Amino acid sequence: MDPQAFTRLSVGSLGLRIPKTILGSSLKSWVQALSSQCSCDIKLPGFPVQATPIPLMSSPDATPDGNSVPSSFYLEESDLRALLTPRCFYSPHACLEIVVFIGKRGSHGGVGVKRQQIGKFKLDVGPEWGEGKPVILFNGWIGIGKNKGDSTKPGPELHLRVKLDPDPRFVFQFEDITTLSPQIVQLRGSVKQPIFSCEFSRDRVSHGDPLSGYCSSLGDVSELEAERRERKGWKVKIHDLSGFAVAAAFITTPFVPSTGCDWVTKSNPGAWLVVRPDPCRPDSWQPWGKLEAWRERGLQDSICCRFHLLSNWQGDGDVLMSEVLISAEKGGDFVIDMDRQMLTTAGTPVPSPQSSGDFSGLGPSGQGGGFVMSCRVQGEGKSSKPVVQLAMRHIMCVEDAAIFMALSAAVDLSIVACKPFRRTGRSQRRFRHYSW
Repeated sequence: MDPQAFTRLSVGSLGLRIPKTILGSSLKSWVQALSSQCSCDIKLPGFPVQATPIPLMSSPDATPDGNSVPSSFYLEESDLRALLTPRCFYSPHACLEIVVFIGKRGSHGGVGVKRQQIGKFKLDVGPEWGEGKPVILFNGWIGIGKNKGDSTKPGPELHLRVKLDPDPRFVFQFEDITTLSPQIVQLRGSVKQPIFSCEFSRDRVSHGDPLSGYCSSLGDVSELEAERRERKGWKVKIHDLSGFAVAAAFITTPFVPSTGCDWVTKSNPGAWLVVRPDPCRPDSWQPWGKLEAWRERGLQDSICCRFHLLSNWQGDGDVLMSEVLISAEKGGDFVIDMDRQMLTTAGTPVPSPQSSGDFSGLGPSGQGGGFVMSCRVQGEGKSSKPVVQLAMRHIMCVEDAAIFMALSAAVDLSIVACKPFRRTGRSQRRFRHYSW
């Protein structure tokens, strides 16, 4: 498998020093209170703005956390070409821009505090961005504004580290919707290379299937009658080119409407178990991860997908890897990124994944941190052909990629499984390929 070139631009080790005189006499006593209200907008042309808080340093000698990476941009070759092309973004040179604010709209101590811009940092995009080599573009303190209280004294200072790292990825695509058991190909430019096949079924797990040991009884009611009240028994197997099953995912907790409504809620989410072959026991499966999904209602409904890496079948020591909202109408990306705070489609920040210090479950490399995977899926009623990107450092063999294909299939099918259960005849005909 040949990877595609990606570059990771990381902005980390953020810290802010603000002389008290810059705040004005009425705000001097609020310096400590405002420590939780320092923030910045990080802008790169062609990418969504990323917002993150900035720690306010309590003393001139304090040093920001050198391991924190609150913001990352992942650049494909086409992104780099655009950034390096003069006037591609209506300016002579593209640049990374960090706008720093203090305060927020609200109140403190009964007095309104308005969010104020106190400075700005700019870094021009240069030829070194396209060389594909690790490089530190900036590291240290820099003044970002004037001291409005006294122009002869220092103004606010920002500490940051801006770094470029090569971050090659494998890119895969399901060639058809998951329910039609499509082939999975690797993308390399215009070349498509078959790698896996995907086998979907909604039948009961037979006693001869190794997965049967994980599944509870599906009851005696007919499949059609059951799916009017719940969606269960769905199973996806990933096969290599020789036809051997190398990963699987199946529903362990049915997707059922909660009491008083017709959709799957957070209080009773559906769940998938993602498994891989057990190397110690032939024809057996080893638990790898658990994906939960439910529907969030609002002006624009979303599907929440929450993924835990499992240490064992009993669930002891599970590690939260990702919790992401995906637009039910437009679709979106399910992402596992160990450094970055997740920003959901609703704009609500979700804490960074918890770290157990051991990421061997992600692959034999045992290397954690940074981007792990992304899976792009379409919204309800659209022909979703998931596109999956995997960080090369987590993939040591074809079987490592297969487990992420099973997880991606489960994410895609969760969009379907979380659809409201009450459908008009017209809607049922529209989604007839899912056999409601």
